[in-house]
Amino acid sequence: MSDRPFVVLSVLLAIFCVSAGQLSAQTREEFDRARQDMVSQFIQKEGIKNPRVLDAMRRVPRHDFVPLMIRPKAYFDTAWSIGYKQTISAPFIVAYMTEALDPQPTDRLLEVGTGSGYQAAILSLLVKEVYSIEIVEPLGRMAERRLKRLGYGNVKTKVGDGYLGWPEDAPFDKIIVTCSPEDVPKPLVDQLREGGRMIIPLGERFHQDIYLLEKEHGKLVRKQLRPTLFVPMTGRSAQERIVRPDPFNPQINNGGFEQREAGGEPAVWYYDRQLSLVEEGAPEGRLCARFDNQDRGRAAQALQGMAIDGRTIGSLRFTLKVRAERIVDGPESFNRADLQVNFYDITRRPIGSAIAARWVGTFDWRDVTGSVQVPAAAREAIVRIGLNGATGRLYADAIKMTSERRGR
Repeated sequence: MSDRPFVVLSVLLAIFCVSAGQLSAQTREEFDRARQDMVSQFIQKEGIKNPRVLDAMRRVPRHDFVPLMIRPKAYFDTAWSIGYKQTISAPFIVAYMTEALDPQPTDRLLEVGTGSGYQAAILSLLVKEVYSIEIVEPLGRMAERRLKRLGYGNVKTKVGDGYLGWPEDAPFDKIIVTCSPEDVPKPLVDQLREGGRMIIPLGERFHQDIYLLEKEHGKLVRKQLRPTLFVPMTGRSAQERIVRPDPFNPQINNGGFEQREAGGEPAVWYYDRQLSLVEEGAPEGRLCARFDNQDRGRAAQALQGMAIDGRTIGSLRFTLKVRAERIVDGPESFNRADLQVNFYDITRRPIGSAIAARWVGTFDWRDVTGSVQVPAAAREAIVRIGLNGATGRLYADAIKMTSERRGR
């Protein structure tokens, strides 16, 4: 089996330093190779089939849309902070939402949330015109300059509240929203043409789903696609938000995997890979999660986000039930079957991770406990469970988490 997804990082780290932002011919070749690997390993293998979307993902240089220090990791299937509490979405999510939108060469498309400009660049290769709005002025200005410098001439950008859309150039054939409101902003509904499509993440801050909306007879027909986690829509949308997370009482939701979304994925858990919900002797309730992987280095996981205030919460304690079949560590040190927590500061920058439990070999259902310390600067956390690049089969059920106040 191929180990290439994780060879990419070592290759990129070996690239000699970038001077004054200029890439040498050798560096461009290495990035090109990494980009092809990204598409084949993280996008095509995970189910994206549209050849036009795959071609666009192969052509747009993602390393030009991330901060300089992130460039060696630009082609990992990971979201990265781009400053101002915003992120560049993981490549699979970009490809998934693009494919679901079904962009056509004649489309005029509205994007809400320019961010780095990466999604707009992908779309520019697939549609006639892209209109992209960013509420954070420094990001919007940087994205505008970047898109012009890289030659994406059919992208028009402006700084403003995406909740309001771009009425002077409406209606649009397609709309894509890359931040999450609690519900669909009405101005966007009004600006979508009859028969048009919108793709948008909706829901609470840490409990969202991607929806595909189609406008029929002036109304939206909703189709729930899959759980996700996007940065929240700000501006007017933030003022209308009803449900707000409690950072002083972080919780694991659906830890027993009993609740399923319309597409079959476990509710609340997102970015799942090689995960099935099965009844094979589930120790609690009817269902449990099963992660399968025979491709060393390939992701098999489920994630769940939460608000957490590290000034108050000092540690997290987990209990769960786990079963293993022939689990073998993957090629890299981080390719281990485990339950881990990644922490982020107030700007959504990563500030560390901790392993609550790790597994290898074969064993029947057992009770597992583990604890992690919470950095004082933490304001958000993401819990991840799975094989994470290890091979074998991992079953998990009855995941519970309790928090301990700092100083106790």
